[in-house]
Amino acid sequence: MQSLENYKKEKLTIDIVWANVFSFILIIPTLLFLGVPYYFIWGHEVNIKELLENIGLQGITVKFLIFFFIFIFGIIIHELIHGITWARYTEKGFKSIKFGVMWKMLTPYCHCKEPLNVKQYIIGAIMPAIILGILPSIIAIITGHLGLIIFGIFFTISAAGDLLMINLIRKENMNDLVQDHSSEVGCYIYRKTI
Repeated sequence: MQSLENYKKEKLTIDIVWANVFSFILIIPTLLFLGVPYYFIWGHEVNIKELLENIGLQGITVKFLIFFFIFIFGIIIHELIHGITWARYTEKGFKSIKFGVMWKMLTPYCHCKEPLNVKQYIIGAIMPAIILGILPSIIAIITGHLGLIIFGIFFTISAAGDLLMINLIRKENMNDLVQDHSSEVGCYIYRKTI
């Protein structure tokens, strides 16, 4: 692990209430940039009323359960993507990654125990939004897949906390170090003093 003796440490945190409000705010631009193009290209082929009538009540229950398990699986994969990406930059690899759940907020998390430089941290923070949100949405816009656009929009919005973390550190020197806070929504920034 890199020595931190020539660094000045500062705690940066995100207010959890603001994070929740930001998630709702993020719905609007996400729908504008991903949902609107999908609708203009494929909307004429999607008749929700007819779709629901053809499925029936039992089918709706089954579809809901399938979507529920897909989204739970997606949330686990979201955290795993953080871990895999950050582990590539650590000395101890996956041994430096910790997964858990903040039970008070029912929020799963991935925590990197080693400091990373700002650029590495940002790459690891943005990857789930790209892999689970943006890419599936682009594929859905190209192919017209309704389930995939719903999935992509959901996981783009689910990355709200990650986007707030990126915004928190984006103006820092890319070679300074960032370490996840172990119990709060935030991090420690280590700025080189010499």
